Amino acid sequence: MIRAVVFDLDGVLRHFDPTHVARIEADHGLPAGSIHGAAFAAPRLEAVTTGRISRADWVRSVGEQLGSPQAADAWGRHPSTPDEEMLALSDDLRSCGIRTAILTNGTDTIPAELRGLGIDTRVDAVFNSAEIGYAKPDPRAFRHVLEALAVEPREAFFTDDSAAKLTGAIELGMFTHHFTGIDAVRTALRDAGVPQPVIS
Repeated sequence: MIRAVVFDLDGVLRHFDPTHVARIEADHGLPAGSIHGAAFAAPRLEAVTTGRISRADWVRSVGEQLGSPQAADAWGRHPSTPDEEMLALSDDLRSCGIRTAILTNGTDTIPAELRGLGIDTRVDAVFNSAEIGYAKPDPRAFRHVLEALAVEPREAFFTDDSAAKLTGAIELGMFTHHFTGIDAVRTALRDAGVPQPVIS
């Protein structure tokens, strides 16, 4: 029986405007893809998502590599919007006694971001890699979540829009789903044994 459903954050419970970064690059005369190339390069990304550097330091270092602090600052203010359908699904699960949580490869500003979007009140727990010290797909991040929620691996369901991030959960024996949209995740939850009235 599924007792806990764990959601990835970005691309699942909230979304970013895909044109935002391209506009910044064009406005500042930067090559296409250069901002994400700098921001998500190792070891910079690992450092910020495991809490070894702050988000402010991350953005600053991206600006230094690009030679454009202004572009990095604009990128760092990237707006996001909550996915109301997915949050409603979380509400439905919670109303039937199934705990829901977020596991995100995030930075030290995640708590404030979730409060600002009203997402923090729509789940029972938030697990942030910057606080845990381990980032997905490291099995230690998932083990931390299972222990905190006091559930066994086969009692937990995890969905992420990156298939590569599922591997640690699969290794531990959790139910997993590569997120592509709400209809598919509802089907996956039914397949995992969540009663249909909960997720219809």
